[in-house]
Amino acid sequence: MSNAAGLCRGGLLAAVALACTAAQNPPSPTFDGVRALDHVKQLVAIGPRVAGSGGIERARAYIAKQMTALGLQTREQAFMANTPLGPVKMVNLRVTLPGAAASGRLIVAGHYDTKLFQDAVFVGANDGGSSAAFLIEMARVLKDRKNALPIELLFFDGEEAVIEWQRNNDHTYGSQYYVDAARQDGTLKDIRALILVDMIGDRDLRILREPRSTRWLTDVIWAAAKRIKRPEFVDENFEVEDDHIPFLEAGVQAVDLIDLDYRDWHRPSDTIDKLSAKSLQAVGDVLLAALPDIEKRLLK
Repeated sequence: MSNAAGLCRGGLLAAVALACTAAQNPPSPTFDGVRALDHVKQLVAIGPRVAGSGGIERARAYIAKQMTALGLQTREQAFMANTPLGPVKMVNLRVTLPGAAASGRLIVAGHYDTKLFQDAVFVGANDGGSSAAFLIEMARVLKDRKNALPIELLFFDGEEAVIEWQRNNDHTYGSQYYVDAARQDGTLKDIRALILVDMIGDRDLRILREPRSTRWLTDVIWAAAKRIKRPEFVDENFEVEDDHIPFLEAGVQAVDLIDLDYRDWHRPSDTIDKLSAKSLQAVGDVLLAALPDIEKRLLK
């Protein structure tokens, strides 16, 4: 055999070996902001998705359908919330992705309800739509990932106030119920941390550090944003009350990723044209970049 023939044969064998290795270890899926934005469009097409309404029932059906298509199971956590307008049936949705650790879980959460307005049609593209759509797309990305510990994707119902935020604790019904239920059944200790996303799709995205959030979680995420050059994560503080607060008050490490500086917040103008796939992409990329360091810290 000539040297040329040997080199050709050697090159062919190397190429085959590389192809086999690639087949055995396919690249992990990456977050797709366009896919996420399409899910927002589908949710917005339902119309208002107020807790206890037909609209939110259709949103639940849409989310469950997407999970089924991914081979994932959606569990409903139903409860009756006592609101200023009377009892309202609400439902948190839970999707668990397997992880290597035998116990414990990391929660990635957001809300899927929209604010109630009696005199306007509010479809909540960013406020309610972006977080729910983000979780749907994250399910596609994480389902085949080698997660270091189980990851629960948690869709909160009843984040929005029925009348006003400061009135008689009229807000965060789903997260408060989830924490209370975990405390009662003894599983609160299994929650290693919560990563909350809310209002993350607006075109001019600027996510500030939420100072009540767990410091190390915030630092890891902002470090990842700098590492992959995502300027949407800004080194300024802005305090926000959100679904992460019941977890923090229960002793669970938690961080809130939110852009509350959104001029269409709680206005009928919070429509799909105000959102950008690039913004959803930025949050997806940063969270995935930070996830290995978060897992390492949680498993120490």
